[in-house]
Amino acid sequence: MVDRRLRTTAPIVAVLDGQGGGIGAAVIKELRREFQESLEIWALGANSTATENMMKARANRGATGENAIRVSLPRAEALVAPMAVSWPNAMMGEITPAIAETVMTSDLLKIFIPLSQERVILAGFQSEPLPHLVSLAVEILKKNR
Repeated sequence: MVDRRLRTTAPIVAVLDGQGGGIGAAVIKELRREFQESLEIWALGANSTATENMMKARANRGATGENAIRVSLPRAEALVAPMAVSWPNAMMGEITPAIAETVMTSDLLKIFIPLSQERVILAGFQSEPLPHLVSLAVEILKKNR
């Protein structure tokens, strides 16, 4: 359930990342380029470095850690993130089981970028450079808003 008291007039898109926040920062930069200020972008970091780097990319708000993610994510309308945020214990343990559960049970559009440092291979997936994947994720968001 979205808490309407905390809503702005712009739709909220959450960007969730861990480790250094590089994927999340790239996503936020592309979202800003495409949507300017018509979206409110929330940077949700599994650690403070990820949140800080996503904030530098011009997110509107940022929060760090499991509880912040569990509280904030259900308030968003969409999520853009590396696919590993849906896996318990991914990103060297930064993605807790509670974070993964929150991601997968939140009633919002989830756009996953298929990059992972985990020992997971997606059969049939064609590897693409990060900028191409980020652009595709933004196009999917545009079509599904």
